[in-house]
Amino acid sequence: MQFTMNAQDLLDGLNTVTRALAARPAKQILEGVLVEASDEGINLTCSDGSLTIESVLTGDVKEPGRVVLPGKLFTELVRKLPGGSVTIKVNENHSASIRCMSSKSNLAGMNAMEYPEMAEVESGVTVKIPQNKLKEMISRVVFSIATDESRQILTGCLLEITRDEARLVALDGFRLAMQKVFQPFDLPAGQETLKSVIPGRVLNELSKILLEEEEFCTMLMGKTRMQATFGNTRLSTVLLAGDYIDYRKILPPAFKTQARAERTAVQNAIDRASLMAREGKNNLIRMRFNDGTLTITSNAELGDVLEEMEATLAGDPIEIAFNAKYITDVIRNISDDELCMKFNSNVSPCVVCPKEGDGYLYLILPVRVFN
Repeated sequence: MQFTMNAQDLLDGLNTVTRALAARPAKQILEGVLVEASDEGINLTCSDGSLTIESVLTGDVKEPGRVVLPGKLFTELVRKLPGGSVTIKVNENHSASIRCMSSKSNLAGMNAMEYPEMAEVESGVTVKIPQNKLKEMISRVVFSIATDESRQILTGCLLEITRDEARLVALDGFRLAMQKVFQPFDLPAGQETLKSVIPGRVLNELSKILLEEEEFCTMLMGKTRMQATFGNTRLSTVLLAGDYIDYRKILPPAFKTQARAERTAVQNAIDRASLMAREGKNNLIRMRFNDGTLTITSNAELGDVLEEMEATLAGDPIEIAFNAKYITDVIRNISDDELCMKFNSNVSPCVVCPKEGDGYLYLILPVRVFN
């Protein structure tokens, strides 16, 4: 096998596909990147057995072939190349010669025949979402995906598609995050809703390689696998089995109190209060809405913080306490100028949503405190 291509293009492709490499792979061959040169171009593939990422690059192929090279070492070697064009030649013993300007390296590879085939999604429903919208949706919900493996279904994120919107929902038992995109979707006749649970790690990696552009990411949703294609990249993963929690039953149908305040001011005040909260035993901050004022406080043995700002209140005054990390994570993922919070009591869930519309929704469980 022999081909020549741009070194930066090769590095970009390696940076994309090596996101699928596992920290502790089940097989040694899965530590590598599969490099395939053919008339169609240069294909790079990495897999951990359940997640596979493939990138198709352009180059001058003089001799087609396949080889598996050590993923991390190959990537670092290419990263250190001086730039320009790189020529890679692989001999019959699977040893790769890497030449770039005055740099010459040799890298021991493995037989590509041992590399597992990328599982295909034979049939399913095709869903298209602009890359920039999907990237934003993922980035604003992944913090709420559970990390506790005891409830495996919650280590994934629910993708729910209807004929006019797509929802991403994540919850970990303490908070819920939901993002929506409104556009028409084609579903099979007789099917009103499509539901799939995508592993959290997969969504994390997908959000990092999606581009900030309006070109579509095309997702083929099968019963057990999902395949996402965008640009020159294809990602395939196993979906989580089982039914996701009916999150609609968690959402309060009505509220007794609604409060609004400037988001940036609230975020900055909570950031300052969190410094002291972290020194306390419970990492708590308290929020009190009363008479057009929001008061945020935190206490610890080393001191205390008190912040006051204007707020608009409709309904009963309320004082409520939150884990500082949970409320901070939510507010950091909101870009609206105004923060809108809804309550029923200081021991029932708080909902954060837009002042108008329903493009997103966050739910946070408060902490019961005794004065």
